[in-house]
Amino acid sequence: MARQTYSSPAEVPPELRRQLNRGEIESATLGEGLAVDFTTLLRTLGVDADIDHGLGITKRMTLAAEALLAFDGDLERHPSDTVRGWAAFRAGLQPGWTLEQRLEAVRPLAQDAHFGVREWAWLGVRPAIAAEIERAIGLLTEWAKGEAYLRRFASEATRPRGVWCAHIPLLKKNPALGLPVLDRCVGDPSKYVQDSVANWMNDAAKTRPEFVRETCARWNVEYVTRRALRSLA
Repeated sequence: MARQTYSSPAEVPPELRRQLNRGEIESATLGEGLAVDFTTLLRTLGVDADIDHGLGITKRMTLAAEALLAFDGDLERHPSDTVRGWAAFRAGLQPGWTLEQRLEAVRPLAQDAHFGVREWAWLGVRPAIAAEIERAIGLLTEWAKGEAYLRRFASEATRPRGVWCAHIPLLKKNPALGLPVLDRCVGDPSKYVQDSVANWMNDAAKTRPEFVRETCARWNVEYVTRRALRSLA
């Protein structure tokens, strides 16, 4: 029987919160994931770090990943979606790694069955992608030929503005750089991928509206166009 789920952290009952904090189960909603106490969960891994729960979620993910840089254990297959998310952020922070190494490390997390881990996968390496955006687009163009979760990662990770992350100034100025990825994803049979492409273009519309209009006219994909142009309507 499916368990009851909770959309707000404040709604999560004590016993479920304890299970989440011990890393015994996955969160079923964003609200449940936001309820996890990172300090308690880290201690189940034997890592003593104090993460202020009052900080923003991406800041907490980053601090937890920093505490795990020297951790010698398998985070990528942990039962907790939060811990698997830490693995993605750790890949983004590993000193001396190339962009290829970071992307290879998060590839299985980008295909994770859990919706939250797939988000942490691209967020964890987004700073590295942003720092080498033209090279990253070249690498992710190959991902855009893969299965749906990889295609979605390639689009979402390169959004000019994105969610819970810093903007990419070069793509805001010249969004055409992203077309090698977007052209492969716009006609995707998966709505999950099409939504990401539309959101990518909605980001671009805030700085380059004519580019977005012209590209949508060329694509002629009604669902993507409608969502991509929503800020310009």
